[in-house]
Amino acid sequence: MSNNLQAWADTFGGRAAHLPGAQLPWLAAARQQALDRFMGEGWPTTKNDAWRHTSLSPLAAATFVDGDAQAVADQVAALKAQEAGHWLVFVDGAFDAALSDIGSLPADVRLLPLSQAWAAQADALQGLYGQVADGYSTSALNLALASDGAWVSLARGATLDAPVHIVCVAASPKAAHFLRHVVHAEAGAQATVVEHYVGVAGASNFHHAVTRLRLDQDARITHLKLQQESAQAWHLGEIDAVQARGSYFASHSVSLGARLARHDIATHFADERCETLFNGLYYVDQRRHVDHHTLIGHEKPRCVSHETYRGILADTAHGVFSGRILVAPGADGTDAIQRNDSLLLSRLAKSDSRPELEIYADDVKCAHGATVGQIDEDSLFYLRSRGLDEAHARDILTYAFAAASVARIDAPLLRQRVEQAIRSLLPGGGAVLEAA
Repeated sequence: MSNNLQAWADTFGGRAAHLPGAQLPWLAAARQQALDRFMGEGWPTTKNDAWRHTSLSPLAAATFVDGDAQAVADQVAALKAQEAGHWLVFVDGAFDAALSDIGSLPADVRLLPLSQAWAAQADALQGLYGQVADGYSTSALNLALASDGAWVSLARGATLDAPVHIVCVAASPKAAHFLRHVVHAEAGAQATVVEHYVGVAGASNFHHAVTRLRLDQDARITHLKLQQESAQAWHLGEIDAVQARGSYFASHSVSLGARLARHDIATHFADERCETLFNGLYYVDQRRHVDHHTLIGHEKPRCVSHETYRGILADTAHGVFSGRILVAPGADGTDAIQRNDSLLLSRLAKSDSRPELEIYADDVKCAHGATVGQIDEDSLFYLRSRGLDEAHARDILTYAFAAASVARIDAPLLRQRVEQAIRSLLPGGGAVLEAA
């Protein structure tokens, strides 16, 4: 057993008795079994085909220590000022009631941190929280150590007009935080859920978040994950959805920070006439690395999925996309489109793309593709001929490439937030704003 694995076992030993819900026998047993699984399997390696482009060796060798939370009120206040909504704020993996603002909710909506929900909603959560065997060994580590998270429960026909904002702040500069969020939308319910991950500048913290969503018949959930942590941070994220008949799930993944970020996103169609939108946008520079792994399970007939991911890569950054669409036997009438496009701003930037269609049904309409390229020289010449210098012209063309993904976000205020985040990364962001 490596010393690093033993450190995680020691962390579990110190935290287990104090984790929310520790008094529930089934949850305590599941956490111990999950820790045992992680200790037995260790971190995923590049020998695993799903991880062949993403090495966790630096993360596995890193050490993390708990620290005192720093003042983050201004940072959270800046986010709240951008739009209304129901806010749950987690600082260093723990719910912060003072910074949160859940506000007034309809009677048929429950919105709580899991640290409180275990006392009142344990039975409802047990079937939704996840199993020891789910995912990779990293999923098991999260199950063992998740300290808190959001519980979003929408009763039959419930509608939330304002978004639910789940803000996760890494205030301690070198600590590991494990969060698990659960969203359940009963038949006909509708809501928008936003996960926002931020941290202090220069922090080398580790955020690991698992989000589990269950959509009952005709439910509609839009989920936006905006990851803007320090360039020295680590981030592992998993989103797992199960959709019932006629439901609609939109997943927007925007990854703009972290030394290494890995996002596993999956949905499974449990009945007919489901629809999903997978929309991703990532920007990486310096020596940073981002990896998106997606799975859309067309397990029932007459379901629709549209999947588009766009990556912008600068300097010596590395972007990875691996998307799998699985059409099961009998899933006739499937309509599935998958695409990944990468824009390289440097000759040393690298993109690995692997879109996959695995089809076991005959009556289907499926397409997939990938492109990797640089800024079009003719377009660059056109802008320069209109009086723009080269740097600003490149920024405008880069933003235009990103804008195709941003435009797929239906909510205007959320779309505006992503637009601002992208512009802030470009050297000539002000000029881009004026030109747009």
